Amino acid sequence: MNLRFTKMHGIGNDFVIVDCRTQPFALSPAQIARVGDRHFGVGFDQLLTIEPALDSTCAFAYGIYNTDGSPAGQCGNGVRCVAAWLHRAGALAAGMTRLQSPSGPVAVELLDDGDVRVDMGVPRFVPVDVPLDLPAADPYRLRIADADVEFGAVSMGNPHAVIEVADIASAPLDSLGMALSTNPHFPQGCNIGFAQIADRAHVRLRVFERGAGATLACGSGACAAVAILCRRGKLDADVAVELPGGTLQIQWQGEGRPVWMRGPAAFVFEGEI
Repeated sequence: MNLRFTKMHGIGNDFVIVDCRTQPFALSPAQIARVGDRHFGVGFDQLLTIEPALDSTCAFAYGIYNTDGSPAGQCGNGVRCVAAWLHRAGALAAGMTRLQSPSGPVAVELLDDGDVRVDMGVPRFVPVDVPLDLPAADPYRLRIADADVEFGAVSMGNPHAVIEVADIASAPLDSLGMALSTNPHFPQGCNIGFAQIADRAHVRLRVFERGAGATLACGSGACAAVAILCRRGKLDADVAVELPGGTLQIQWQGEGRPVWMRGPAAFVFEGEI
């Protein structure tokens, strides 16, 4: 079969987007992983499908699949790309609308400067919601590879752990990221963020994503880092999160309120495999 796709990225977090509005998505996890291979396929951090919405309050739905073929619940950079793709296709007008993610409805706003603003939902800190098999705490502590690791945990529609570091350049992204991401205390795996606070309005972040590994950017990871660090009183309500691929603007007004993310979405090329 031939698969037509659009390659996009949100500050370096790259995607293959497949239009499934008129026919269902039919690739197996192994086939998704093959397309995601950067040597033998197209290469992506996540594959996104655009589908008819089952929720009548949403304009369209989207699916999310990691490089290894596993499904994901949310993708902040990805939803901006989905909204931009639909806008270019003439299916979404500028302004506010709702899209149906695997984790539920998401409000998106197409801005005049080309950026997309997204309501990423209310952070959930209760361990069972993450999910995390530990008693509630902040920070949590685990023994990983003969070292004591402290982290915060939150669900942004997908599970996140955030580790504060003094210098992001020396953070053990791959080794500790992989070890904590697959730790049995996270029954669904976890995305692991390493956050360096530059000041109350500026954070530097690297993220090891479950099912994808280290990526140039992670939108939900940026939201998770701001939520956890704001909750500790270390950040203001409006924060620039600097990732290797670029910067996202994250706003959070506190407990019970949604996190808003703003950033760009870029088209790279169209293709068929």
